[in-house]
Amino acid sequence: MVAIKRSNCFHKSGGKDECHVNSNPYMIAFGIAEIIFSQIENFDQLWWLSIVAAVMSFTYSCIGLGLGIGKVAETGTIRGSMTGVDIGTVTETQKIWRSFQALGDIAFAYSYSLILIEIQDTVKSPPSEAKTMRKATLVSVATTTLFYMLCGCMGYAAFGDASPSNLLTGFGFYNPYWLVDIANAAIVIHLVGAYQVFVQPLFAFVEKSAAEKYPDSQFITKNIKIQIPCVGLYNLNMFRLVWRTLFVITTTVISMILPFFNDVVGLLGALGFWPLTVYFPVEMYIVQKRIPKWSTKWLCLQTLSGACLIISIAAAAGSIAGVLSDLKTYKPFQSSD
Repeated sequence: MVAIKRSNCFHKSGGKDECHVNSNPYMIAFGIAEIIFSQIENFDQLWWLSIVAAVMSFTYSCIGLGLGIGKVAETGTIRGSMTGVDIGTVTETQKIWRSFQALGDIAFAYSYSLILIEIQDTVKSPPSEAKTMRKATLVSVATTTLFYMLCGCMGYAAFGDASPSNLLTGFGFYNPYWLVDIANAAIVIHLVGAYQVFVQPLFAFVEKSAAEKYPDSQFITKNIKIQIPCVGLYNLNMFRLVWRTLFVITTTVISMILPFFNDVVGLLGALGFWPLTVYFPVEMYIVQKRIPKWSTKWLCLQTLSGACLIISIAAAAGSIAGVLSDLKTYKPFQSSD
């Protein structure tokens, strides 16, 4: 949203104005939207929001890729190098930390296992849920990887060492401004949906645990039926209303205090990737298939798990270093871009 505001400002001023914009009002607006959407009762009722988010992701990825290809075609030069940013532009230490942080960003993109079971519960059979999920996972991972590689490579080829951390919101591209605005609007819509897809399983877990622990509490278990025009009958639960609202407010405030998107994404990716995407699935597979300990297959799986653990630790270290570096020049609640 800030990027759209700045893009229009740059266009009107012809690039003469620096167009600083305070991001806090937009974060608050995003939080209000998430409070409303978080009152959706169950994960399976999010199918439409998930589809919209996926379409938006495809939209801004295609626009970013197209702009990158266009930039390379315009200049006739492929910038950058196989070894990345040259030493001098950054120090050796900065390059190492940024490389580790990039691993965290990549890990976050693949930390989808948290919602796999929830998605599988909504899949209809036949064919079997496992067969459908296996195919869906293969297609989604392949498609995601293809787009990430293309966007990353073309963005670096277009700008080289001057590549911004985000090609669209970091203003690698200024024109055509209306197309950049469409891409940034798609990012906003995608993030609204993605937030809900990831937090709904957490909401459900906390609410189920609370209901089991306090089955006689009217505040936790009682549903008040409300007729909402154009929506239908809605079950209002006071615990759900209060807990989900407080959760969204908390995450919004944290985002306003620490608006370091890439660093925080890298840290979250590093913390969640190994245990949820690698370790637990590997251990469950070993138990399910009854793979003998110290067998070749067992050793290969444990080696994979160990390597991913090392990557996660390195990514967490790089992301923490990035956050600490940003904190040296940042004042809470005074963000401006």
